Amino acid sequence: MIILTTTYGDIEIELNMERAPVSSKNFLRYCEEGFYEGTIFHRVIDGFMIQGGGHTEDMAEKDTHAPIANEANRGLKNTTGTIAFARTDAPHSATAQFFINLEDNDFLDHTAKTNNGWGYAVFGKVTSGMDIVKNIGKAMTGIKKGHEDVPLDTIKIEKVTIVD
Repeated sequence: MIILTTTYGDIEIELNMERAPVSSKNFLRYCEEGFYEGTIFHRVIDGFMIQGGGHTEDMAEKDTHAPIANEANRGLKNTTGTIAFARTDAPHSATAQFFINLEDNDFLDHTAKTNNGWGYAVFGKVTSGMDIVKNIGKAMTGIKKGHEDVPLDTIKIEKVTIVD
C-alpha cells in the first residue's frame, strides 16, 4: 500500500502487481525514490479525474525515467477510484504522471492495439481517502504557465509512505 500525504489529506492506494506489474513497479520505483514528494496535482477536472506526479509548484516538469510499456490491455478498467498512468498521444509513453478517476471513464479503457484504442493503464485503486480525492476534484482551477485546469490553490503531495 502507498499513502500519498497531500495538503488536502491522505490518499491510500493499493497497487495491482498481478494484473499490472510493469506499471505498479514503475509507480513504486518513483515512490521509493521520493520523486513524488513536492509535486502537485496540476490538472483537475471535476467529474473526470485529478492528475499529478510530474510538476513542481512553479509548473516545472520533473525529469523522469524512460517510458514504460502500456498495460491497458490487461483488463483493468478506468472506474471510479482507480489510478492510471497519464501519457502523451503515443500509447507507450507513460513515465511518472498519474491520474485518479473521479468517475467511471470507460472511454479511457483499452479497445484495440492502435494509437487511438490503446487506452490508459490502470495499476491500482484508492482504498481510503476517496473523500480527499473528490475534494481535490472540486478545487477551483485556472490557467498557469500555459497549463489549463490547474488548481488556483496549490495541492501538493507532501510525503509518500510505503506500507508493506
